[in-house]
Amino acid sequence: KGMKSKVKRKKVYFITVVIGFAICMVGVIFGSRLVFQRTCERRTTPWSDLGTADDDEYRILIDVYKIKWQEEHRMTGPVAPRDPEKARAYFYIMREKEVFGLRQPDGKGVQFLYEDGGRLINSAQISGNIADQEILELLKTTEGFRKLVHSIGVSIETENPEEEVKFIFQMYGEKDPYGGGTNLTAILHGDGAETRIKLEEIEWSLDDKEPGQIRFEFEKPEVFGTVSVRLFLNDGYNAPETAEENEIDLTSEAYCRMIERSLMSRGNTKRAEKAIEKARSGEAVTIAFIGGSITQGAGAIPINTECYAYKAYQSFAKAYGTGENVHFVKAGVGGTPSELGMLRFERDVLRDGTIEPDIVIVEFAVNDEGDETKGNCYESLVRKILKLPNHPAVILLFSVFANDWNLQDRLSVVGKCYDLPMVSIMDAVTPQFKQKQGEGRVLSKNQFFYDIFHPSNIGHTIMADCLMHFFKEAVMHPEEKEDKTVELLEQKAAIGKTFEEVKLLDRKNYNEIAKVSCGCFEETDTELQCVEMDEDLTGTPEFPYNWMYCGKKEGVIPYFEMQICCKALVLIFKDAGDLSVGTADAYVDGKKVLTADPHVNGWVHCNPVILFTENLAKEHTIRIQMTAGEEDKNFTILGFGYVS
Repeated sequence: KGMKSKVKRKKVYFITVVIGFAICMVGVIFGSRLVFQRTCERRTTPWSDLGTADDDEYRILIDVYKIKWQEEHRMTGPVAPRDPEKARAYFYIMREKEVFGLRQPDGKGVQFLYEDGGRLINSAQISGNIADQEILELLKTTEGFRKLVHSIGVSIETENPEEEVKFIFQMYGEKDPYGGGTNLTAILHGDGAETRIKLEEIEWSLDDKEPGQIRFEFEKPEVFGTVSVRLFLNDGYNAPETAEENEIDLTSEAYCRMIERSLMSRGNTKRAEKAIEKARSGEAVTIAFIGGSITQGAGAIPINTECYAYKAYQSFAKAYGTGENVHFVKAGVGGTPSELGMLRFERDVLRDGTIEPDIVIVEFAVNDEGDETKGNCYESLVRKILKLPNHPAVILLFSVFANDWNLQDRLSVVGKCYDLPMVSIMDAVTPQFKQKQGEGRVLSKNQFFYDIFHPSNIGHTIMADCLMHFFKEAVMHPEEKEDKTVELLEQKAAIGKTFEEVKLLDRKNYNEIAKVSCGCFEETDTELQCVEMDEDLTGTPEFPYNWMYCGKKEGVIPYFEMQICCKALVLIFKDAGDLSVGTADAYVDGKKVLTADPHVNGWVHCNPVILFTENLAKEHTIRIQMTAGEEDKNFTILGFGYVS
């Protein structure tokens, strides 16, 4: 009986506990629901209707609220990621390179960096030390790029760490080169922190063809930055370790020896000595530079004051000038050879007869590979300068590409023929690239080059120092021989002199030279290649007095026609990658001589082509008309070069 009583009491106790626990849970649930609802009302948070929520919905809401509360009350500072990023092999395509936001028409600043046409491959070789041919091959196309690259890491340091900078890596399209490709974008801050762009998260265009260009867009112009861009690789690909780079000592013995190697030939220094003496005596002296994109200042940040031309001018003025008596002319046009340089010399250097340069540096050693005459145009330009009435000094400057290439072997025969000073940047820097750190290497290729074609700021400094080394040598070792240039010009040319008297003909001056019927080529193109002349940061349009075809017009002849008496003629036309431009055929005396294709170079650019050369001048009829099937497209004749 006692045992039964104990069991009964335990059952009653157990039931009481269960009922009490159930009542408490109901109270907690409804109480929590009421508190949560009041909290939501105070926060004016648009939660779902709690009155109709079932238990699962209610638990979800509780979890959401907890997360929000934690976000609002958590401590600030770095938080470890839930899934740490896997360590991946990578290589740089830009490593601590300077950028500068060049002013745009909308008031913002942009730095353009072109990676098409094999440039991305060269960036990988120079900045990333990539030699693996499979990797280099994959970088040629967008398809290969996506196969190789997992993500892109980008960083920028600016004076203001809070400054926002937009990074864009644009793919060029197959059908629409500049509008059809994918843009990989990221918003950076100027604090140097790296931002990652994961390729798996990108919506890719079906028109993608190849990596095209990188842009850094600034909200305001003329902002400096130092950037690094590296490509993190997908599994299965490896990259070499990043080599350390020491600070460059511009006063070291190794640096001085490197500069000394640049003097390929002193030549006859009489004309240079004369200019130096004029400067020292306080007379006005003008030092002029003509060349391609390196002379324009490409790779220098900013392009106007960090380029070799400006630095050499400043050093010359400081060493030999008396204050403000040394003047500066810079006439570099990117991507153009001496074939164009000889046509624009009077306009861009002599400024149509208003300037008489005392020293002219000629720099086309990495631009003249496409010269149709293989040196005739180069020698014609040199002879044209040497024959000026004021007898300026001419210095031949041989730049170098990152693949250790230039044309000094072809062009140096011109310098030897006229006993000219010659300065070789290739001779200066390329031997030490092969040496190890601490065993004679002064700087790496990544430090000297901004990209495969152009020197960095330090590279431009080295070029200026090489030129100054020549001037110092001319002062220290005065020329004992007389200047025999006039007599040497009477001798046989080293390569040729067909164009030494070539002149520019355009819409501004043609009335004095030729009879022109412009027909449907009656518009004037204003979207032209622009270059930074002298100390300017703003671009000056090249060949603004042009003839532009914009489609057939009723009652107007569909071609351009010109009658001219000459023995040689060069057509200058505008290149462009735009789909709206088409090809044009050139006829001389009724015979087609060539088809001018603006798409070959693929960017807005001045392109000279020789129509004919003859021994004697005679009357010719020139016709330029759109190729059959291209009549609805555009084409621009920038001008002509003629030899009377």
